[in-house]
Amino acid sequence: MSKRKERIRIGQGPRIYRKASAEQPEKLPGLYLHIPFCRRKCDYCDFYSVAATDDKARQYTQALIAHLEEAAGIVHSQIETVYIGGGTPAMLGIKNLSLLLGTVRKLFKLAANPEITVELNPESTDKALLKSLKKAGCNRISIGIQSAVDDELKRLGRLHSFEDAKKAFKIAREVGFKNISVDLMYGIEGQTADSLAYSLSEILSLDPEHISCYGLKVEENTPLWRRREKAELPDDDAQAVFYETVCETLGRAGYTHYEISNFAKPGYASRHNLKYWRLEPYLGFGPGAHSDFGSRRFSYVRSVDAYIEGIKNGGEIIDYMEDVPQKERAAEYLMLRLRLSEGFAPSEYMRLFSKNFEPIEAKLREYEEQGLARYDGRWALTTKGFLLSNSIISSLI
Repeated sequence: MSKRKERIRIGQGPRIYRKASAEQPEKLPGLYLHIPFCRRKCDYCDFYSVAATDDKARQYTQALIAHLEEAAGIVHSQIETVYIGGGTPAMLGIKNLSLLLGTVRKLFKLAANPEITVELNPESTDKALLKSLKKAGCNRISIGIQSAVDDELKRLGRLHSFEDAKKAFKIAREVGFKNISVDLMYGIEGQTADSLAYSLSEILSLDPEHISCYGLKVEENTPLWRRREKAELPDDDAQAVFYETVCETLGRAGYTHYEISNFAKPGYASRHNLKYWRLEPYLGFGPGAHSDFGSRRFSYVRSVDAYIEGIKNGGEIIDYMEDVPQKERAAEYLMLRLRLSEGFAPSEYMRLFSKNFEPIEAKLREYEEQGLARYDGRWALTTKGFLLSNSIISSLI
């Protein structure tokens, strides 16, 4: 992998924002805006976030707008998806969030029927915020519920109760949102088969269009990591049973299992996240945000202050930048496509990368015999294969 640091200043965008790669010129990019503010970090979270003040939120909004203005002057294709995540985007404030959404619509040419998502947490969601977001063009929200059991939420360090979550969801419907995603977590400290079944039942009673269901990961340098030896965490076998329960329950309820951790009603798969998994171009903005654009990957410094300073006064904001060699892109293609239930066609792999597919196909045939992979003109992993996806993908690449 070829990595290098460069001193990139605002106004030198052409060195970063090259035209979309020749391999998929017809694919429209997505935009990701990172809001790195939280009221308090959850016990399991290792994402970059800090506390917000009104002045810091204002400065950060202006820095993001300046960065978007630079990119808009260089990125001439239409934008298909916009995703504002965090952190907790609501900590930026209604006025600043609306300003950002308005700026995106003003600066960029949006495709017909764009998907525009904002992440929300129940405790920071109210009718005024939701009405403002809808008025500013947001047409999809993602609510971080995680569990319907309040004791489990407390162990995660969440600030909301399940009643708060139900209230936020109900208000979103009343305001007119017809595309709502919710996050659900399994493998939580102290979780049982019964409590997971209860959470699934309660989540399904809300009738969301999309459900992201993630297994809890114990990340280093988090409060959960520090107490991991004493925590009542499910072992790998229990995690596997929980995952199978999630897949079976949501499948019976009519949700399509379109990606390892994501389920959707027909027509409601996350178009923005599909860009990541299909190796389509996307541009990220904000500290710690990543981009994949023009066969080049890059990310920005994980510091709000350094990011604001860099945008304002021409300081360094690039954390790393790399041109992705074709060999690495081929491996990445396999890794990401096998996260999707649609998998991939061998003919597409060979067309894109001009590589011999026979060794890979031989391994996939072995996994097919074990019930871990399937072939119907396209290779994909089964639900059982998803559980072992890391080791399967490693063996292929």
